[in-house]
Amino acid sequence: MYVLSKDVERIILKHALINAIKHDGKAILKPVISKVIGERPDLRSSVKEVYELTSKIIEYVNSLSPTEQRRKLAEYSITVEELEKREVEVKELPPLPNAEKYKVVRTRFAPNPDFVLTLGNARPAVLSYEYAVKYNGNFILRFEDTDPKTKPPILEAYNLIREDLKWLGIKWDLEVIQSKRMEIYYEYAEKLIELRGAYVCTCSRKEFKALRDSMKPCPHREHTVSENKALWNRMLMSDFNEGEAVLRVKTDLNHPDPSIRDWVAFRIIDTERHPHPLTGSKYVVWPTYNFACGIDDHLLEITHILRAKEHVQNTVKQTYLYKHFSWNYPTAIHFGRLKFSDFILSKSKIRRFLEENPQEFEGYDDVRFGTLRALRRRGIQPEAIRQIMIEVGIKPSEATISMKNIAAANRKLLDPIAPRLMFVESPVKVLVKNLDSIRANIPLHPSNTSLGSRSYVLEKINGTLELYISFNDVPLFKENKLVRLMGLMNVAPIRVSEDVVVVEFKGVDVHEARKAGAPIIQWCPPGSLKAIIKKPEGLVLREINGIIEPYVEKIGVDSVVQLIRFGFARIEKYDNGAVIIYYGHN
Repeated sequence: MYVLSKDVERIILKHALINAIKHDGKAILKPVISKVIGERPDLRSSVKEVYELTSKIIEYVNSLSPTEQRRKLAEYSITVEELEKREVEVKELPPLPNAEKYKVVRTRFAPNPDFVLTLGNARPAVLSYEYAVKYNGNFILRFEDTDPKTKPPILEAYNLIREDLKWLGIKWDLEVIQSKRMEIYYEYAEKLIELRGAYVCTCSRKEFKALRDSMKPCPHREHTVSENKALWNRMLMSDFNEGEAVLRVKTDLNHPDPSIRDWVAFRIIDTERHPHPLTGSKYVVWPTYNFACGIDDHLLEITHILRAKEHVQNTVKQTYLYKHFSWNYPTAIHFGRLKFSDFILSKSKIRRFLEENPQEFEGYDDVRFGTLRALRRRGIQPEAIRQIMIEVGIKPSEATISMKNIAAANRKLLDPIAPRLMFVESPVKVLVKNLDSIRANIPLHPSNTSLGSRSYVLEKINGTLELYISFNDVPLFKENKLVRLMGLMNVAPIRVSEDVVVVEFKGVDVHEARKAGAPIIQWCPPGSLKAIIKKPEGLVLREINGIIEPYVEKIGVDSVVQLIRFGFARIEKYDNGAVIIYYGHN
């Protein structure tokens, strides 16, 4: 059929399969050509023919499922595990700027406990922790919870965040909760007033904005220290209502960014109406993010701040605070924006979904969301998240992460250890003629023998030996003279309908099936369990009904398995005789 020999065809197929497995099931033409020519330099003179044949083979390879690709690659005595050994070494984090300046590197992760952690939070958490480990330093977890009105903390979120971090494998040397440090912030506010670096402003927002935008000073800016202290104490004594007084940090009134000019360090919040989950209504004067963050980074001796570019403005604001106190600002690293496709990450959107449709969505860990808890529920391994965040690193350019990226990293971790099980969607009964009984002994993994195997004995029921296949595989019995039931036997179709398939036993030799080009399909024996697979598709959680082989009962809840020709999935629970399973990825 082709000008080139079968030997060349086999070489091309091998490299196409390897490339497909490395790239989420889709081989890419040019890298495959490069590998083929590298193995057979003599083919350079026939490059046109090589391109044509490779294009056709890639089209065929890309039509296969990931499981079928791996199975075919195994014919070359190459396993996925061996492929992984050939992979380029895992990327490491680049050196930390200015690390040599400090005796001990100290980093921090500072979430607002107003929600659980999302995939977006994983980047600063992982990078800050990994750098602390890399330099044998300290890592601090700091809850930034000083806004009980516009970003009110949720009491349960403190523990949920701790759990999320532990799942990621992150350990902290010290935990700090800002709402328990209010007296410290008050102390430094007073010191700042004494240094003439802050003043109490009683202008209305509209009045101050007009002055700020015209680069004119607030009339309260030059109050004496004693005048500002008196007003500050009145704030603490609740003599002012919300919006009637704020404490401002003196900056450059000519700064090109108006938001930098004399930014607010403290404001009044009516905690009778907006109580804090930890301190109730004890405090009414609350530090803003930039004041509390700036003070704590100094007092906790943070050496490196790793955060997104959107915080550059906050860094500028905080440097003014440090200048007033004559402190050295930590090394700030602002990495590029990380975009996420395929995920709902917005906390406000997720909250709205949960509040407006509590019956439709399952909570923080609903698998349609991009929370860490949702990814965990889908069977995503924490190491996959860590590897991706380390690979993205601290580069200032933008990057995008999709479910394909996560699936690729997760697959490498799971493929060597996940048991393979057979799941049959919309089962159709198969009746086998001229066979009384048969035993199947099927390995739980094609190469990891430590996982063992499972055995099934199929015997006649009411005079006929029966089993079940997927409704989707019924057409294969119409199109082929021989079909291979995985790990069991070869059969020839006698009568095929949508309700039942009648076949004739033709032996057990897998080589005969391969020689005949027989399709290989999975099956389930009688006594299999009802299975419901929940698969996220955008905002839809599709339920796929079928049966799963009985061995699933020996695999515990929360285990991740590979459902053959379907994908990786996590066993959620057993419910009224059915196995509830959450789909992860292919």
